[in-house]
Amino acid sequence: MKHRAVITGIGAVSPNGIGREPFWEATKRGRSGVRRITRFDPTGQQVQIAGEVVDFDEAAHVDIKDRPHVSRCVPLGVAAAREAVADAGLEPHKMTREELRSVGVLVGSGGGSQEFTEQQYRLFYSGKEKQCSVYTIPTSTIGTLASEISMRFGFRGPSHLISTGCTSSTDAIGYACRNVQWGQLPWMLVGGVDAPIAPLILRGFMVMRILTSHWNQEPERGSRPFSRDRSGFVLGEGAWFFVIENHEHAKARGARIYGEIAGYASTCEAYHRVRLEECGEEPARTMELAMADAGVSPEAIGYINYHGTSTELNDRIETRATRLAFNGHAYRMAGSALKSLIGHPQGASGAAGVAATLLGLRDGVAPPTINLEDRDPECDLDYIPDIARKLDAEYALANCIAFGSKNSALVLRKIG
Repeated sequence: MKHRAVITGIGAVSPNGIGREPFWEATKRGRSGVRRITRFDPTGQQVQIAGEVVDFDEAAHVDIKDRPHVSRCVPLGVAAAREAVADAGLEPHKMTREELRSVGVLVGSGGGSQEFTEQQYRLFYSGKEKQCSVYTIPTSTIGTLASEISMRFGFRGPSHLISTGCTSSTDAIGYACRNVQWGQLPWMLVGGVDAPIAPLILRGFMVMRILTSHWNQEPERGSRPFSRDRSGFVLGEGAWFFVIENHEHAKARGARIYGEIAGYASTCEAYHRVRLEECGEEPARTMELAMADAGVSPEAIGYINYHGTSTELNDRIETRATRLAFNGHAYRMAGSALKSLIGHPQGASGAAGVAATLLGLRDGVAPPTINLEDRDPECDLDYIPDIARKLDAEYALANCIAFGSKNSALVLRKIG
């Protein structure tokens, strides 16, 4: 028997708002979280801005003595997961061992603990090897990040990490959905977290020439999806988590339901490490397969949350793929790019888009794309510039595109 997979809890730690409702309030009002980097001194760097989470109390989520031994992803992820668990009404401290065994954890992250590993090398090569963590190896092993989340709650189901680049958390949500749909587990804690704001990681992206360096004096204007004058993306960080459970299980316990994961699909162009194929056929096919999995036509989709990175290549080809997947409906369907507000949080970006889309369906609000001041003629769809709009839709699609030719999409359904 195939169950319906529904979302009963949401947690968010975002550059533009810490907590689900602050994140959503800033998002629907078009408030940016992009700012000058404070994690380290960026003076002299070509790129000095990022979507950074500030005023975040790491000590509230990781003991001070443990903090040197884990990556920043851990407090970010634990905070968002804790909010999602509480929002869903789970009380792990009251659950029996058997009940704890029924909860699985799936985390999507592109870089995981890379910034932690970078710091260990920095200590070693600066003659401070005695300050290196005794847990350098386990913490640097990307899969341990899921274990850190499981251990905070005592959840004893599968504890896995999905790392597929920028589609990581979209794929994690898709796989969690399958576990619930086919009755493997009654519920899953799933989400995405990345924290790539570190000197060497920033330098690596700069070498690839895909970060914007034109807006250091006006950070909030830096992320400009679909605008002709865009010059690259803004690096971001954050965590967005969900509790997914089968519909019957949620109804039986009287849970509040945000929506349903109605469809999921993923493809690979098998084309290039970082470039997208010009034709846009595989991202289009991914969206078509997700809609087919949901059993809906393109005309049923009332809103699309774009990957919308603010790079010339991604925005242009994602627009082309949308036209292919939706035919004429593409011009009647509104959509927006969350990255204009938060930068690009790498593997967590899919979860961020899902959170914004679910909250938009809940409140009947489609969030805006900011900084769309000079529309690229090849990006000719409705991207909801600057001001949010009323949204009357049952179905929405959240799209993601990643390095390595990967594409993933989720269809979300409002349950009224």
